[in-house]
Amino acid sequence: MNHDNSRRSFLKQAALATLATATPGLLMAAAKPYTRKIGPNEKVNLAFIGIGNRGGEIAQALYKTGLANIVALCDVDMGAPHTLEVMKMFPNVPRFQDFRQMFDKMDNQIDAVSIGVPDFSHFAITMMAIGLGKHVYVEKPMARTFNEVELMMKAARKHPKVVTQMGNQGHSEANYFQFKAWTEAGIIKDVTAITAHMNSPRRWHGWNPNITSFPAAEQAPATLDWNIWQMTTQGHSYNKDFVNGQWRCWFDFGMGALGDWGAHIIDTAHQFLDLGLPYEIDPIKLTGHNNFFYPMSSTLAFKFPKRGNMPALDITWYDGVDNLPPIPAGYGISGLDPNIPAPSNGPVAPSKLNPGKIIYSKDLTFKGGSHGSTLSIIPEENAKEMAGKLPVVPVSPSNHFKNFLLACKGEEQTRSPFAIAGPLSQVFCLGVLAQWTGEKLQFDREKKIITNNKHANELLIGPPPRKGWEQYYKV
Repeated sequence: MNHDNSRRSFLKQAALATLATATPGLLMAAAKPYTRKIGPNEKVNLAFIGIGNRGGEIAQALYKTGLANIVALCDVDMGAPHTLEVMKMFPNVPRFQDFRQMFDKMDNQIDAVSIGVPDFSHFAITMMAIGLGKHVYVEKPMARTFNEVELMMKAARKHPKVVTQMGNQGHSEANYFQFKAWTEAGIIKDVTAITAHMNSPRRWHGWNPNITSFPAAEQAPATLDWNIWQMTTQGHSYNKDFVNGQWRCWFDFGMGALGDWGAHIIDTAHQFLDLGLPYEIDPIKLTGHNNFFYPMSSTLAFKFPKRGNMPALDITWYDGVDNLPPIPAGYGISGLDPNIPAPSNGPVAPSKLNPGKIIYSKDLTFKGGSHGSTLSIIPEENAKEMAGKLPVVPVSPSNHFKNFLLACKGEEQTRSPFAIAGPLSQVFCLGVLAQWTGEKLQFDREKKIITNNKHANELLIGPPPRKGWEQYYKV
């Protein structure tokens, strides 16, 4: 692998986490965090950071609950076509391009923030918000690097009054409550293998995997603050293939199909089977592997040890249009999953196999879809035999957005707080490193280090932050 020298000095430069170049906003955050107690008849004063594409969808969903006053809008591309709908909804709300300026000017007017920005942008915004005592709803996955997720969890523990929620919205729907009930009733037990699959086309499919450089520089739109868009990452010149969802394609910015869909597919198994972190990640298949963007297809094997009285378990992840997993006898048909919400750039297209999972236990096999889709027992004759033995599954009292806002008011607890969502996100971070390096990785779950690959271990931390962004790495 021919990575630049900066990537090999990550560990040395991790010591840059100081306040030497701190912005006024972060110094303020360190000095006086404040979390307001919100009365039962009061609404949550909510700021939206990221109001286009997926961020705009989250903003509208949170507003639709009727539990929030919208007090600020922030987007690095404010005024671009994809931000106009939310801007028109709140024409008199203050607008910002820089989240740091928003916090500096409106600190005492904000109770909570919604962070609907690219994966690599979650970290700095979240760390500043928590430091100021603001409740945080952040899209999945929590962050792009293992170490950033670790620091976000640490910050949440340091500020226990701050409510956190990662945006895997199915974690508040039927699949969550069914998986919990079936596990507690012993229906799902002794699981030894899970197949997780996402075989729909991705944005980078069709790109040339034999590239030797990033795309050429282009003129950035006048509405876009390109400097802030890059956040803590190493500098790149603007190109249209970096923005508006295209960031997901690149190792430097996104987390591919695994980071995008993993939190919608394996989230309940990860929580209720107490998986934690794997001890081995093996990239069994990487088609179109290169140093810049994600493979055209990937098969990754994650190995988890015994946990208490639960046996060791393997999760095998499949992505790629023609990289379908083995399907057990009696699986049945795979129609278009109605529980998968349409993406911001168009409808969900039918595929050969819906995104989902197959769960293999000692006695039963289950199949399930994505997001809130419930599990079914296969084959059909086994399902009929078990029908009278299944527990009653409670109905969700609130969707993911309402759950967050009610938690801000002290009326519920979030279902995907950083303590739960963090280790799940770190599983994806480790999978991405196996995709990036193309090598089997051995991971020490206690020390949280990769033991057989020095370069991959350095990648747990990631590139040193750009000058002026180092302060967010100090908790």
